[in-house]
Amino acid sequence: MQSVINRLETASERLQRLRALLAERGLEGFVVPHSDEHQGEYIPPSAERLAWLTGFTGSAGMAIVLAARAALFVDGRYTIQAASQSDTGLYEQCHLIEQPPHRWLAETAPAGARIGYDPWLHTAQGVDQLRAACAKAGAHLVACEDSPLDAAWTDRPAAPLAAAVPQPVEFAGRSSEQKRADLARALEAEAIDAAVLSAPESIAWLLNLRGGDVPFTPMPLSFGLVHKDGTVDLFIAPEKLSAGTRRHLGNAVRIGTPADLAGALDRLSGKKVRLDQASAPAWIGDRLTSSGARVDLGADFCALPRACKNDVELDGSRRAHLRDGAALTRFLAWLQDAALTGDLTEIAAADRLEQFRAGGQHFRGLSFSTISAAGPHAALPHYHATPDSDRRLAKGELYLVDSGGQYLDGTTDVTRTVAIGPAGAEERRRFTQVLKGHIALARCRFPKGTTGSQIDCLARVALWADGVDFDHGTGHGVGSYLSVHEGPQRIAKAPNSHPLLPGMVLSDEPGYYKEGAYGIRIENLLAVRKDDTGGDREFFSFETLTLAPIDLALIDRTLLTDEEAAWLNAYHGRVRTELTPLLDGPTADWLARATKAI
Repeated sequence: MQSVINRLETASERLQRLRALLAERGLEGFVVPHSDEHQGEYIPPSAERLAWLTGFTGSAGMAIVLAARAALFVDGRYTIQAASQSDTGLYEQCHLIEQPPHRWLAETAPAGARIGYDPWLHTAQGVDQLRAACAKAGAHLVACEDSPLDAAWTDRPAAPLAAAVPQPVEFAGRSSEQKRADLARALEAEAIDAAVLSAPESIAWLLNLRGGDVPFTPMPLSFGLVHKDGTVDLFIAPEKLSAGTRRHLGNAVRIGTPADLAGALDRLSGKKVRLDQASAPAWIGDRLTSSGARVDLGADFCALPRACKNDVELDGSRRAHLRDGAALTRFLAWLQDAALTGDLTEIAAADRLEQFRAGGQHFRGLSFSTISAAGPHAALPHYHATPDSDRRLAKGELYLVDSGGQYLDGTTDVTRTVAIGPAGAEERRRFTQVLKGHIALARCRFPKGTTGSQIDCLARVALWADGVDFDHGTGHGVGSYLSVHEGPQRIAKAPNSHPLLPGMVLSDEPGYYKEGAYGIRIENLLAVRKDDTGGDREFFSFETLTLAPIDLALIDRTLLTDEEAAWLNAYHGRVRTELTPLLDGPTADWLARATKAI
């Protein structure tokens, strides 16, 4: 991230240069989101426009620059980070949810002002919201074909050109030909002539490709156009494709450059074309409309089959979690002594955990930047240590580590909270309440058609009894050697219309955070499976994939029911049985103590 911010140039100078370019183009404002052309969570350095302009490096946010005012919008995860990284004298600090950009724009934009935006960086829905806000203020929203911010960013990094490589069927489970045939039938069933794939993870899944264009998520940045005959137009920088990868794609996949996308969209005149309303940039919808195509906004046809893992993918995930659990267990055993020295820092701990993982079969990197948080830092759910914030682990505090790996056969994500030395009664009570919520979800049986929002409260009831809660979602979907955050499934308070289906993988991660003191989170990954234990309806339940000990020193046994204790003992028995053959003697002995029955 540091590479996208020229520290020799001040934020004031960057803002001043952008405003000068806006004035030259007859604009009184510009909207700068944290996004790329694919609306991805992780974006390449060349797309870190918000970081370049404001200094804020979080994964979600937006800035609006007017001639006389500017504002930076972030959610509750990043309030402290934004205030420390951006110049509060230049940017008003606003809450992304409580004071959203469109509301600020409606209240602040001068009447008659022309407010610019880059149509590649916003969805159609996002543009509609901004346009309505401008109309309310008497201003005008203007699409900028040539971004004034990109013109101001004179030392912008080049676009990534990592190689795209085949994902073997031994890991993918199904060939690209089979997937494309299924997709063709889905298009035919809805009388749709073609579908634009704007989410690179969908292209990676459909064509059994992986890449390295963005951090942590192994996918090649590209666009795709799938036709009802099952053929695909793939728009990708040709430098990413070796001769072997081209042979893997075959004749049914036509290769074009990103510049060829516009002409391909123009040739869809009169045809019904599906656009993913979540990831398609407004530019594509505008181009299709101007060409005379009939735009059908809806769900990405690849999203649901990608989320419902096949048997090969699930078996791969189990194997990946076994190796990942052994690496995490080695780390936790090492940590018990290393943390008590008083010399271990958050960054050093995260680096050591990555070293344990790196030796595992099929390891290809982290699935996200490790959250290594000691003491009060753990109260920030998405804290990331920097050289300036790097804190030593101290006796009497809690340490939270949220981490994961990318393996050819699966993606992992696991959080453990451990006590450094003795833990206080309050911390043990809260940890046990979080554990009760975790267990309640893991043990849940639910009828077909149930959504994640309908079971989210199970993870919170024990905390609610004390009048406390946590502000993040309880579970997100996870890909198969793809994105660690995958839809459409999730477990959260927010309504979600997508039912949980067999093969879906989700996290189970309730938590509790006491500002300035400590934070707690327990996270395993779960796979939805059919449940055949009886009844007159079709029911599903969860299989726990993650294998790693949960800190017994933080459990207040008096708060657990016998059923909850039995679940924990059975889980720890499984952890011990499956991981011990992968561990050296001293680590196996430590694991035996760490997983003893309570």
